[in-house]
Amino acid sequence: MTQASPVEGGLTAAEAADRLRRDGPNVLPQPERRGRAAIVLAVLREPMLLLLLAATAIYLLLGDAREALLLAVSVAIVIGLTIYQEQKAERALQALRDLSSPRARVLRDGVPQVIAARDVVVDDILLVAEGDRLAADAHVLDEADLEVDESLLTGESLPQRRAAEESASLLHASTLVVRGHGCARVVATGERTEVGRIGLALRTLHPEPTPLQREMRSVVLLFVGLSFAISVAMTSLYVLLRGGWLDALLAGLTLAIATIPEEFPVVLAVFLALGAWRMARQQALVRRTPAIEALGATTVLCTDKTGTLTENRMQVAGLVAGDEQWDGRSPLSASLRPLLRTAMLASPPLSHDPMEQALHLAWNRHGGDAVTWRLVRQYAFSHACPAVACVWAGGDDALLAACKGAPEAIARLCHLDAARHDAVLATAHAMATRGLRVLGVASGRLHAGAATPDALERLPLAWDGLVAFVDPLRAGVADAVAEARAAGVRVVMLTGDHPETARAIAREAGIDGTRVVLGREFDDVHADADVDALVYARVRPEHKLRLVEALKARGEIVAMTGDGVNDAPALAAAHVGVAMGGRGTDVAREAAAIVLLDDNFVSVVRAIRLGRGVYDNIRRTVRYILAVHVPITGLALLPLLLGGPLVLAPLHVVFIQLIIDPACSLVFEREPPAADVMRKPPRPRGQRMVDLPMLASSLGHGAIMFGATAAVLMLAMRAGMPPPQRSALAFTALIAGNLGLIALYRRDDAAPRAMRGRNRAFMVVMTGALGLLAVVTWIPPVAVLFGFAPPPLVAWLGSLLAPLLFAIAMKATALSIRPVVPR
Repeated sequence: MTQASPVEGGLTAAEAADRLRRDGPNVLPQPERRGRAAIVLAVLREPMLLLLLAATAIYLLLGDAREALLLAVSVAIVIGLTIYQEQKAERALQALRDLSSPRARVLRDGVPQVIAARDVVVDDILLVAEGDRLAADAHVLDEADLEVDESLLTGESLPQRRAAEESASLLHASTLVVRGHGCARVVATGERTEVGRIGLALRTLHPEPTPLQREMRSVVLLFVGLSFAISVAMTSLYVLLRGGWLDALLAGLTLAIATIPEEFPVVLAVFLALGAWRMARQQALVRRTPAIEALGATTVLCTDKTGTLTENRMQVAGLVAGDEQWDGRSPLSASLRPLLRTAMLASPPLSHDPMEQALHLAWNRHGGDAVTWRLVRQYAFSHACPAVACVWAGGDDALLAACKGAPEAIARLCHLDAARHDAVLATAHAMATRGLRVLGVASGRLHAGAATPDALERLPLAWDGLVAFVDPLRAGVADAVAEARAAGVRVVMLTGDHPETARAIAREAGIDGTRVVLGREFDDVHADADVDALVYARVRPEHKLRLVEALKARGEIVAMTGDGVNDAPALAAAHVGVAMGGRGTDVAREAAAIVLLDDNFVSVVRAIRLGRGVYDNIRRTVRYILAVHVPITGLALLPLLLGGPLVLAPLHVVFIQLIIDPACSLVFEREPPAADVMRKPPRPRGQRMVDLPMLASSLGHGAIMFGATAAVLMLAMRAGMPPPQRSALAFTALIAGNLGLIALYRRDDAAPRAMRGRNRAFMVVMTGALGLLAVVTWIPPVAVLFGFAPPPLVAWLGSLLAPLLFAIAMKATALSIRPVVPR
């Protein structure tokens, strides 16, 4: 094994690359992926394809080998198209899996870096902190109060202490850091870790169906039952009227093929997978697909301030010590240097906290000396005492304690008298009104031989001053807040900052901060909490959970952002939990349904827009599927009732399927969100995808298209045209009606604009369908295969235009009664 680099610098990039090539990626055994063979078998089990294969067998029994061969070729095309759709969804899901892979913080080339966990290698130096899910097995090298939850492996519910001693130094992959921080050297990755050796059972796990999938399955089963009943009735009626069991069975199978809406499961899988993939390209990674459905119904969006509304790019913007102040831009005076130095020493080395990084950067920028002291002890932040402290041992005979935190907490720790206490808080308040985040700083001395106290509150601290930070608002946040409000989504800002800081940032973001509620109002779980405000300050993670529960109790659909370990309960309780992908902990990301890859509030609103668009497109497609089967079913049944030869055979239904499938998986899926999608109120809670009004209107539109098709057939019969020409005209009207229904549902614009809207897939499907229709009705050798004869040109154009005119009329009627949404 290659000798590891020193702990101080970690591996070099070249060493890490060598180990990655040698050992392979750091991944656990993966769940089973559906290969092409599995997809083919699943497709062949679809009811419609089984019916088509049965129809092929009947043609062979009837001695019509040509029809059997033609139908078999057509079935192969349908299978190929379905497999393409399924593989497209599978590729999108795999891309999402790759994006959602966990991350790790390592020391490479002497610099802390965040990398994909799959790229962690043996001898990497892991930098771990509270909330991290460990990426590999590793030995602890250095730590501060490091405790790990290993219940995943051992079942032990209590956190386990981990230190550099050999007997308790091993950290296991996939376990959770619940306290403290430290660094550790990786000793095993991937399947060679402890959890990897027992993880093979994960290959057989499959996700449960979502509520939307269960609803679609119920609709399919309902229509399958209706299809079976109608097909049996048609078969029986055919035998009674015309005789011939094989012909009757073929007619019944044709009707069954025409009526089963087998597209529903494929549509849902393709739309949710590709919708989640498109959202990931917009920096919103969907970990649970039901979140897409919930996004469209969100009524309240609770968002963090720091890093979500703001850039989380902290800069030291001011120092105050006594009567002296520094504005962050002019040269730093010698009298204020000790204050900046103490604030920097209150920040542990290699910290990933933005404020602590800003303090180290400011100290280095203003000529500060390198710290050569030894870190003796750290005191972590707690809700009881919102401050942190570090104790250092230097060259003299004393220990230096450096502390920073909320100004009121530091003032209390320093036991300031009432007058000075009020003066300090007044100065902090004035700075906060300018949108600055303000921390108090204190320091103290301990004898070198003295034991450090167990609690931060017992440190001998003296007040040093205030340090202020500026965190600029992210570009586009104000516009995103306005867009969310126009969409009926109430934006609520939560922050642990001073109320005046919160009010200033809220005002800049376009959020009404007139009334700021303090988080302590949620301390009493039995009291009625104020959930009508838009700004909450001094908020702790448990306050977020209580706010979510209170909003849900009022019937709101809540989306909540968070990043910390303690945010996980609120993220899990919200209808849509949104975790930060950049600064968020692994626990928060695992609890959330959506992970923001850029930690940006604008991406949350963008996700709501895209989620509404995906849901609307699924709903449009469902309406189209319901409607399009009505004229197909009617045309399969009508000739039997009128006494003429049947118009539709299985081959014709397959031809129609070659239009329906691309329309579902390509045309509707690629529809961009409607222009007014964010000017509509949220979808009502509990609204079903297929409700009675939608079912009635869809079947009604299908009935109108069937009426147009039936009119064409009966006019052709009245004109005395021979059966092959009548069939060609009726089939032309049916295909035109199909295209008209696509145009009717795909956009909310008027039909002519919907026909030429910005959707290349629609133009390809429409052009291809019309081209193939012309071939099968006008080219005699091909027409004969379909049982057609070329009809008169005028009659053919009339049968083509009539259903499209009906579609234009239905679109105009729908737009005229559509409620006007205020802009």
